[in-house]
Amino acid sequence: MTLPALTGIAPETLADWLSAAGEPPFRAAQILEWVWKKKAASYDAMSNLPEALRRKLAAAYRLSALQHAATQGAADTTRKFLFRLQDGRYVESVLIPANPALYGEKSDRHTLCVSSQVGCAYGCKFCASGLAGFTRNLDAGEIAGQVIAAEQLSGERVDNLVFMGMGEPLANLDHLLAAIALITGKETLHLGARHLTVSTSGLVPQIRRLAEHPQQIRLAISLHGATDEVRQRIMPVNRKWPLAELFQALDFWNQRKNQKLTLEYILIDNVNDSLEQAAILARHARRLRAKVNLIPYNIVQGLDWTRPSDTRCRAFREVLVKAGVTATLRLEKGHDIDAACGQLRLKRETGEGIVPAAM
Repeated sequence: MTLPALTGIAPETLADWLSAAGEPPFRAAQILEWVWKKKAASYDAMSNLPEALRRKLAAAYRLSALQHAATQGAADTTRKFLFRLQDGRYVESVLIPANPALYGEKSDRHTLCVSSQVGCAYGCKFCASGLAGFTRNLDAGEIAGQVIAAEQLSGERVDNLVFMGMGEPLANLDHLLAAIALITGKETLHLGARHLTVSTSGLVPQIRRLAEHPQQIRLAISLHGATDEVRQRIMPVNRKWPLAELFQALDFWNQRKNQKLTLEYILIDNVNDSLEQAAILARHARRLRAKVNLIPYNIVQGLDWTRPSDTRCRAFREVLVKAGVTATLRLEKGHDIDAACGQLRLKRETGEGIVPAAM
């Protein structure tokens, strides 16, 4: 039987386990500090715990839910981490450094894109995550553990999280919320909820449920088409929840949250990059009081889409900006390291060689 990982155990659950094991309650704070703050690599490193307690912990819990398998990228650029799970499956996280010269960001800010599922069932036409189908949901320890692992591997503090890696986060909402509780908890990672963004392809009931969640989490919508006709070519989920229903859910979100919505829009050559689509997108964004994040398509082996020219991408953005919409266009991050979700995992699971990078 596979042991649960400590990275998925809530503080109150750990306290109950310690009580049942005959250990004093103050040990919980020590253990949580080793896991979340000091990021201990082994139980032996937990030097202020009695050896007997360390043995009990090792018999009850794995220290980590993830094993580092490979890294692509360099310390001063976007890096993609591949992690092996206990069942032999793989997931990815992508660490993106700030670029203050281009975007006015804090020079020391690091954003981590976190996966929520192995594979994906939603079949977005630009995405590598769903090419091999859906396997399973990640549990809270596997989701939150990606943050700890990325910080261990990079030596950097992750201060901004985006749940937009492999999988559809809102299709795994219970485990996602459990992971968020660990990531934001004072005794655990203690990252502010305003630094967390959940990205979804548009699961309307779950958007409404997340809107009722008390924390001020940010929301990003994978829109990728300004009309139903165009979006349905790219996003099969649009057939179940077309734009009218999606926008109603976003109105509901805006009524309950103080955070500005983000509309994610991957620009695909001769599919959704016309200036007409830009004009319609601008109207939607203005009404929703949303900002737009434009992302030129990352080429995925096995998919037919192509990337527009940089000139075409800038012209699309210019339409939005002239309409008064805040719009970012990021041309440089990750295009050379298979940064589209799921590509590194597919290479590993289909047997292509990947050499782990030296850190």
